[in-house]
Amino acid sequence: MKLETLKNKKILILGFGREGRDTFEFLSKFFPEKMFGIADKDKNCKLQIANCKLRKIKWHLGKNYLKALKDYDVIIKSPGIPIHLPEVERAFREGKITSQTEIFFENYKGKIVGITGTKGKSTTASLIYKVLKEGGLKVHLAGNIGKPVLSYLISSKENEIFVYELSSHQLYNMKISPHIAVFLNIYPEHLDYYKDFNEYLMAKANITLWQTENDFLIYNFRDKNLRKIAKKSKAKKIPIKNYSNVLKNIGIKKIPFYGDFYGLNIACAIEVGKIFGVEKEKIKRAIEKFKPLPHRLEYVGKFRGIEFFNDSLSTIPQTTIAALNSLGKKVQTLILGGYDRGLDFKELAKEIIKRKIKNLILFPPTGERIWQEILNEVKDDSELPKAILVQNMKDAVKIAFEITEKNKICLLSPASPSFGLFRDYKERGNLFKRYVKYYGKKA
Repeated sequence: MKLETLKNKKILILGFGREGRDTFEFLSKFFPEKMFGIADKDKNCKLQIANCKLRKIKWHLGKNYLKALKDYDVIIKSPGIPIHLPEVERAFREGKITSQTEIFFENYKGKIVGITGTKGKSTTASLIYKVLKEGGLKVHLAGNIGKPVLSYLISSKENEIFVYELSSHQLYNMKISPHIAVFLNIYPEHLDYYKDFNEYLMAKANITLWQTENDFLIYNFRDKNLRKIAKKSKAKKIPIKNYSNVLKNIGIKKIPFYGDFYGLNIACAIEVGKIFGVEKEKIKRAIEKFKPLPHRLEYVGKFRGIEFFNDSLSTIPQTTIAALNSLGKKVQTLILGGYDRGLDFKELAKEIIKRKIKNLILFPPTGERIWQEILNEVKDDSELPKAILVQNMKDAVKIAFEITEKNKICLLSPASPSFGLFRDYKERGNLFKRYVKYYGKKA
């Protein structure tokens, strides 16, 4: 939606978290005389805004906050607001709902590189940003890892590039796609938000659905769902079939940090660099200087003879399997479990048995579900790992030191979201690192 079209519209900002506040601050500067509606379930959210009594705001707060939707022409929805509430579904049908992301895409003057996938978005976006910056291009980074996006609109120029990490929530109902779309993978996730996996997949597919013949789609050819989506795309297609070949063509003989799955992330960054004409040596230098983001198979260190890895961002079983594949036979203790989104842990259970993981430290409730899957798969009790259920990270790490042998690995890779016991994956990972260092100093 073009900003000019908002001038005479009654605008409601639906959801007043970080993104909602950013949207309000931008639009209130762009339209200083306009009265904005703000709707949120949280009655205290107005405390998040400075001088709120002096601002032109009509508040709709508390349990009936959705009743306000019918009174506005345009609703700028934050990603966290559920899509299948009756009032929200009605507003979608009426064509009232847009998003900060869609507004940005419609009004940004430069080129946009969008990255999506169930896992690896932040790392890939950061790699692409580093490659383009090393190439001397004017580039910005946004999404969950960069600055709020709307602030870039006022001063944006056509020679600028914007690297944008895009979640399924941001892509849902989008009717515009980026110039370069990077699609990494798709696994069942957020099934408490979408009706089913297909709806989640279709939300992600919007990253390429609206591309033209002048655009590019870089995608993981190994993913059958992505191959189907790519067939429907009008963009110039760049399938990533063999990561190692792409790396070798740039002169990178091996992945310069822990995690074989980083091969896909690096290969996508290389292809984006090539589209923008970045020299091979500069691409290679950017990748070799890159430091992986925290909580993504992060090497914590060696303490009392044990190596510790923090993979707290692993919120689905597929990423825990990938972490085990990357670290190999030295993994002896695996810390698992967390919030239950109803995912299937059968393949993870098989992988744990196959790899003869000796110790499992389990957080409820999914830790118990994973253990039950293992019991269902094992025929001989002698193959069972030792399993210990814990309620907090301090106990988990203390026990890990007690049961893990020297020169072996303890891996935190929960295969589940953090909610319930922890605020988010960052708190979970930071607590793990804190207690590893705390107990690691003890004799």
